[in-house]
Amino acid sequence: MKTVQISLNSIDKVKSFVNEITKFDYDFDLVSGRYVIDAKSIMGIFSLDLSKPIDLNIHAEDEIESILAALNPYLI
Repeated sequence: MKTVQISLNSIDKVKSFVNEITKFDYDFDLVSGRYVIDAKSIMGIFSLDLSKPIDLNIHAEDEIESILAALNPYLI
């Protein structure tokens, strides 16, 4: 598992982020404070405080580099 910080501070960023990570067959969790939600759930993402950076847990052993390359616009 790898954890990175991301920023999803607009509706368009949230939509494009979900479209990017649904291309991968791995589990992704977003952690904000004590809340952990499925990062592929657009409704779950909108329940978080998007004004602050969010931790993204990537549950993958391989393809980490390609996942990070696809998520580069959202990384902090």
